[in-house]
This record gives sequence, structure tokens and C-alpha cells, in this order.
Amino acid sequence: MNSESSPPSVATPYKDFGYRSAAASHTHRYLMPALLSLSGGRLQPGARILDVGCGNGFTAGQLLARGCEVVGIDLSESGIAIARETYPRARFELLPANDKLLENLQTEPFDIVISTEVIEHLYEPRKFVAGCYAALKPGGRFIVSTPYHGYLKNLSIALLNGCDQHANPLADGGHIKFWSKRTLSALLLEFGFCNLQFRGAGRLPLLWKSMVMAGDRPSR
Repeated sequence: MNSESSPPSVATPYKDFGYRSAAASHTHRYLMPALLSLSGGRLQPGARILDVGCGNGFTAGQLLARGCEVVGIDLSESGIAIARETYPRARFELLPANDKLLENLQTEPFDIVISTEVIEHLYEPRKFVAGCYAALKPGGRFIVSTPYHGYLKNLSIALLNGCDQHANPLADGGHIKFWSKRTLSALLLEFGFCNLQFRGAGRLPLLWKSMVMAGDRPSR
């Protein structure tokens, strides 16, 4: 191969999650309290919220109930169909979570961008964070959740011989990025987010199922 040439780009097809109802997932029980806490009281009537990776729209429905204006995006056709039928007051679009987010939506920036349990599935998380940053108004807040990985949890998984179950390479799709508080903080800081805040969610401290982090786009 010519050293100046690059390998061809191979698009990985998205595998639909296969939503069957508008019900909450098992993660909502422990993620929603942290998400609401990290909103800093910004989830007020009229606030414009973008839900990146909205799935079946359950989180969007919780925000609509608080009087927010909600837009949701996802690549799951089943999820978007259920969300549109269940929450007709919100806007749901079949779009990827990348750096063209706001451009693809053709709308004004948002007060808050939220994304729950998405970033661990992405090959290019920097494009995702760049898009979420650009989709915020100056002073807007980004709230992101992902499964937690830290020293004690990683050690426990290894000692209990749980690696094959926790990160099964035989499963199609699934998690391909494993984030800690340090690595997720570094990514948000890299793109200019400030005032980072952290919450562990689910299970005992340092063995959390997930973590939720918030960061603000600077006002200027």
C-alpha cells in the first residue's frame, strides 16, 4: 500500500435497539435523580432542552411534564416512532449524535443538552461532544451519563472474574468505550466546558452503576 494513502472508510451499520414500549428503562430509576440534581434548577417551564440519544422518549416526557420544550434525536427507528406517538408536543428526529447536530436540526441553540448512556457506544466521542457544545447557548449546560469505571469497580470485576460478562466481545453492538471520572472530565475540559460537577448513580459509592457529569459552556 502507498504510504500516503489511507484505508477506506467503512461505515458501521447501526443496530436498532428494538424499543417495544414507552416505558422507563432500568437505568431511569437511578439516573433521573442525578440528572435533575445537576440541572441546577434550570429545568423550568419554557427551557429548551435537547435530548441526544432520546430512545423511546421517556426522559423527554419527564421534561415535558416540567413545562420544558424538548427536542430529541436518536438513530433508533423504533424509539423515534414510539416517542413521536407518545409525546406529540415534543420534536423527535432520526439523526446521529455528531458534530453536525445543530446544523442538522436547523434550530436555535438550547439551554440544556442532555445525553444518557450514549457516549459509551460511540467510536468518535469527540464529534459527539463537539456537537453538544455547539448546540448550547453561551452559559448553557451539558449533562451526560455513562457507566462508571474506576479503580475499585474495575478491580472488583476482575477479582470476581466478571470481565467476560461485563464486556462480552461476542455481543453485537454494546459498549466500546469505558469511562472514568478522570477521562470523561478530560474530554469535557478539552472542548471548553467549565464548572464540572459529578454524581455517582446506582449501587454503592465507588461501585456505581453509572456516573452523571455536568459542564457549562462559558457565557463568553
